[in-house]
Amino acid sequence: MYSPDFSHYHFTVAERFLRYVQINTQADPFSSATPSTPGQKDLGRLLLDELHQMGLEAEMDAYGYVYATLPSNQTHPVPVICFCAHMDTSPDCSGEGVKPIVHRNYQGEDLVLPDDPAQIIRMEDFPELQQQIGNDIITASGTTLLGADDKSGIAIIMDALHYWISHPEQPHGEIRILFTVDEEIGRGVDHVDLQKLRADVAYTLDGESAGHLEDENFCADQVVVQIHGISAHTGYACGKMVNAMKLAAAVIDNLPGELSPEATSGKQGFIHPLHIEGNVETTTIHFLIRHFEENGLKAYEQLLEGLVKQQVNRFPGAKYEWKCQEQYRNMKYVLDQHPEVVRYAEEAIRRAGLQPVHHAIRGGTDGARLSFMSLPCPNLFTGQHAFHSKKEWISIQDMQKAVQTLVHLAEIWATR
Repeated sequence: MYSPDFSHYHFTVAERFLRYVQINTQADPFSSATPSTPGQKDLGRLLLDELHQMGLEAEMDAYGYVYATLPSNQTHPVPVICFCAHMDTSPDCSGEGVKPIVHRNYQGEDLVLPDDPAQIIRMEDFPELQQQIGNDIITASGTTLLGADDKSGIAIIMDALHYWISHPEQPHGEIRILFTVDEEIGRGVDHVDLQKLRADVAYTLDGESAGHLEDENFCADQVVVQIHGISAHTGYACGKMVNAMKLAAAVIDNLPGELSPEATSGKQGFIHPLHIEGNVETTTIHFLIRHFEENGLKAYEQLLEGLVKQQVNRFPGAKYEWKCQEQYRNMKYVLDQHPEVVRYAEEAIRRAGLQPVHHAIRGGTDGARLSFMSLPCPNLFTGQHAFHSKKEWISIQDMQKAVQTLVHLAEIWATR
């Protein structure tokens, strides 16, 4: 086994990350364009330029996806690995004008974010910080998210490429790179060209604590309920008007409180009213339905439709329309058929000096959808924490460990 030497390697992951987060790539769920915002292509062009400077074959397609290739340095056939990360950031918190701050040699103190001193990152709120004593923490300045989700994944992949190019003796097969758009709004792989990608297995870099390996996630559907009432002049509405907004409110009010995101954790699922709009005549509610098993997902949907029927049936003339759209499924269904994909990742994490921790994602990644597109794809850690918030933070040393994990992982695939 060849043992890569990182003792004298100058990691570039932090400087890359600090550069990438300053580009606003916040996704827009109300845009029909791909990508949904122009800033995602701005980052894509920067990455394309850096990839070309490394001497790699790379392109950005019309949808904003960036593809790149690191050729194999082996003489025998090796499965082609894809490393994937997404360029967009969450619409839940502003990504405009991100000002990253590096807090050197963290010693457990409160991190007060200067542009909004009310934003304080405390160890009591984030016990993971206990593992970061002596490390260098990056935060935003208090008025925006940081963008570690998922620019940390991008920076880690780019630094791993830098390592392979500067250490040509390090064994690896052909490596394909995919940077996607609009992952945060559920469209991350809508237009991925798998024939162009031509990979055998893939790993997303979009996970949390150092050492975490995520090989299962929610099954997810979106349900849109449109409730139709009866409009009438308010002065003469007695016995005639059926207010669709009140019916929608009654549906939401009767949802089981124990099945809400704010009351669930671990492998508990939920029914979440995400968005509501309308008027007396027609009101539309968008729901997110989540469960780790498909049969649990269907049970929640039956429960929800039962509540809708119960409320609508109270008023003659009222009616509803029901639309259920599949979003993604639990990657575990696919990964269980390819155990070596996860096993090699566990070994790579150990070689990087960490203990692998299996973790179930209470959400989804591009990897979940890629897995069901015949590309088995678990999710690897990047070190990001408190994502989608102004208190988002990440450790430089954790990102460096992720770079090492990728180098070890490519070697394992090359030498098996």
